[in-house]
Amino acid sequence: MRPLLLLACALCPATARAAPEPPVDFARDVRPILSNQCFQCHGPDEKTRKANLRLDVREAALKAGAFVPGKPDASEIITRICTTEDELRMPPAKLKKPPLTGRQIATLKRWIAEGAKYSGHWAFAQLTRPAVPDVGPAARNVIDKFILARLAAEQVAPAKEADRVTLIRRLSFDLTGLPPAPEEVRAFVNDEAPDAYEKLVDKLLASPHFGERMAVWWLDLVRYADSIGYHSDNPMNVSPYRDYVIRSFNENKPFNQFTVEQLAGDLLPNATLQQKVASAYNRLLQTTEEGGAQAKEYIAKYSADRVRNYGQVWLGGTLMCAECHNHKFDPYTQADFYSVAAFFADIQEPAVGGRGPGTPIMTAEQESELNRLVRNVRIASAKLEAAAKAFAADDDAFADVEKWPNPATVKKEPARVVVSADVRAILAKSPDKRSSAEVGRLAVFARDNAPDFKADRDALDGATAARAAFDKTIPRVLMTQSGPPRTVRVLPRGNWLDDSGPEVKPNTPAFLPPLPPLPAGRARYTRLDLARWTVSPENPLTARATANRLWRVFFGYGLARSLEETGVQGELPTHPELLDWLATEFAAKWDVKGLARLMVLSSTYRQSSAETPAVRERDPMNKLFARQTRQRLDAEFIRDTALRVSGLLNPQVGGASVKPYQPAGYWAALNFPAREWQKDAGDKVYRRGMYTHWQRSFPHPAMVAFDAPSREECTCDRPKSNIPQQALVLLNDPEFVEAANAFAAKTLREGGAGDGARTAWAFERATGRVPKPEEVQVLTGVLNKHRRQFAAKPDEAKKLLAVGDAAPPKDAKPEELAAWVSVCRVVLNLHETITRP
Repeated sequence: MRPLLLLACALCPATARAAPEPPVDFARDVRPILSNQCFQCHGPDEKTRKANLRLDVREAALKAGAFVPGKPDASEIITRICTTEDELRMPPAKLKKPPLTGRQIATLKRWIAEGAKYSGHWAFAQLTRPAVPDVGPAARNVIDKFILARLAAEQVAPAKEADRVTLIRRLSFDLTGLPPAPEEVRAFVNDEAPDAYEKLVDKLLASPHFGERMAVWWLDLVRYADSIGYHSDNPMNVSPYRDYVIRSFNENKPFNQFTVEQLAGDLLPNATLQQKVASAYNRLLQTTEEGGAQAKEYIAKYSADRVRNYGQVWLGGTLMCAECHNHKFDPYTQADFYSVAAFFADIQEPAVGGRGPGTPIMTAEQESELNRLVRNVRIASAKLEAAAKAFAADDDAFADVEKWPNPATVKKEPARVVVSADVRAILAKSPDKRSSAEVGRLAVFARDNAPDFKADRDALDGATAARAAFDKTIPRVLMTQSGPPRTVRVLPRGNWLDDSGPEVKPNTPAFLPPLPPLPAGRARYTRLDLARWTVSPENPLTARATANRLWRVFFGYGLARSLEETGVQGELPTHPELLDWLATEFAAKWDVKGLARLMVLSSTYRQSSAETPAVRERDPMNKLFARQTRQRLDAEFIRDTALRVSGLLNPQVGGASVKPYQPAGYWAALNFPAREWQKDAGDKVYRRGMYTHWQRSFPHPAMVAFDAPSREECTCDRPKSNIPQQALVLLNDPEFVEAANAFAAKTLREGGAGDGARTAWAFERATGRVPKPEEVQVLTGVLNKHRRQFAAKPDEAKKLLAVGDAAPPKDAKPEELAAWVSVCRVVLNLHETITRP
């Protein structure tokens, strides 16, 4: 019997004994009721608190008589919830909250009867390593032990292990964002070694594309984009930061170091260039260049933006809700919000206006080439200057100056040089009467105009142009520049015009473990202190939030479904002990690849995603993880899949953003300045989707159709919609049509002889599996239908094959190739092609 199914017999409902009902759990059962129904008026925010009653603090609730432990009928909260008198019933009708259900009321009564015990919120509790359940030999690793223990308690059997084709496709998409090639699939399917799966995992983790796959996840969090967002939404130079992220994941840089370098790399002692590049994180926010913008307003906007992003990315919570008032549900106060903002008050940047080109980031080879080009300019300039000085000292050199052609003209009959008045005055003097300054002026005039120096001028112009052209190829990045911090005050109601609030110094949220004491002689904390505290053992939020999000990458959902909200309004973890175990494991070494490897090696990960009717009815949202999660690929990976399958993909890792196909006029509304999308040429258009230029106000439309975010704000979890426009993109977007063209040519060239063989070859290349006979029959039916259509209208075939930059094979018959393009468009549009199984 297979390891994951050893518990199946014990899980049979017919033989399982009914377990006694467990005690009511405050965090799981009671706090959500109070949070949704009561905390708005009786929670942490003293400004909105009614009747001076707090229900989020047990002592206050007991003192007010809201709860009487052991006596639900004597508890005021039960009386007020159950009364039929409109004026007394809670929650009041004016709040338009639904009344508590009978089940919720029963839960509260049972909880009070059991003693009305409170417990702290799970996310804010200090991390401790929980005990691992003992489930016998059924588990491959620790993850399986937690999952199987919960399944046993719920009397649900796990799914069987997925087939090998599914496993390699799932792993390849999850670890690289790319589909495996058919030969890779066949090699894995036929590998009988007991460690075949482990070898595949290690191979994919070592792939340079692992960093790209993980970077897409991270760039959503930190709202990376290639434009400033507000008003004109002009470009900004930050692509070296993206390369830093890719490199960090590929090198498995410890996540705590990864965090510190981004938040405060510029403040590290003897910071390296890459650590300074990492600090570009602080410059990724939206900014403005609008002429009428108020600097003070945008300073407040930038400050709030940084707090929002830091709070979501590293604390996993809604610290942003405390910008205008104390948080309604969590312990974050308004003072906490502005104290965190004060950490970033040292960042030097214009409040309104240009951000500048940024700092050049060069490789050793680029630096050497730049030095060579600069030297060429210097040599050419020195040669011209020396010759001009010698020329100016010659008494007869200017005898024919009136006949010199004007070097600025391009006419067939060149105009004469214009001799300025000051030069005429100098030439009128006897050479021995001219001052050194006057001789110098003649040298400049000769340098710029004398026909003797045309070759030297051309050489200098050529060297200067070469240096300027090379300079444009050097990537630049907006690094963080630290300076004297500005004063930060609490803004009453978030009003940037109101300076009446108290001044605050940098500090972490008061309810969380504090920063270590300041060293002697230091007056305030810095971003570096914040960065180190963020990944310190005392802060439980970063490890929990990150482990939960990594689980989402490999299992489709987080253990706590609300990836952006670890506060009381978020969902509780389905497996809190497992999440804490993973978080403690992660925080021990901050090893991203290690945690990913642990997850994908588990039997839980290897399960089939197929649903049985019984399990679907019992657990429709897969909260028990009794099966894997089938989901559509992210926008970037759908495009990458089409390019990979067709053979067009340019696998280059890193580099500047590129501009593939985009509909004409899509940027028509962009102004200051008005601009058009300038499509790149050559193999740039075939680079991976993550390198596509990210315009915040107008993200690439094909990406938007597949739910890519604008990256104006942190995105913790992309939605997964299923809309008709997606099929239209896959069928008609030029980049997908061109991919189908190349795919068809490849099919005719490499797919074997005969329609059936070629159809099967194309299907297997896109989906990883051999098609069923009925699937081949459908596709050959499409082929024959379109053969007839294109034979009748050969011009339509040529029009189809003309889409894209890649030219069709010269030896291909257009009508036949076009018919195969139709087949390949269908294959690229298949649900199976664009779905992570």
